[in-house]
Amino acid sequence: MTYNPKVNDYVKWNNHEGWVYFKCDEYLTIELGTTPKLHCEYTKNKLHQKNHILLVCYRYCWDELNYVRTRKSKYEE
Repeated sequence: MTYNPKVNDYVKWNNHEGWVYFKCDEYLTIELGTTPKLHCEYTKNKLHQKNHILLVCYRYCWDELNYVRTRKSKYEE
């Protein structure tokens, strides 16, 4: 049985690990980390206060992903 990655799954791929942040038919992104944004007009909204460091993983590499666990939402601590 092959693993079908989903958003909010924590995965390991080669020397990287993180949360699946976005998925479409061609690729997914793995969130490796976040950094705070500098204060500006966009950071007034609580949803846009961080930069996300993302790694692209194309569909032909999905069989190399190792599933670790799943979280309920991206807002979970």
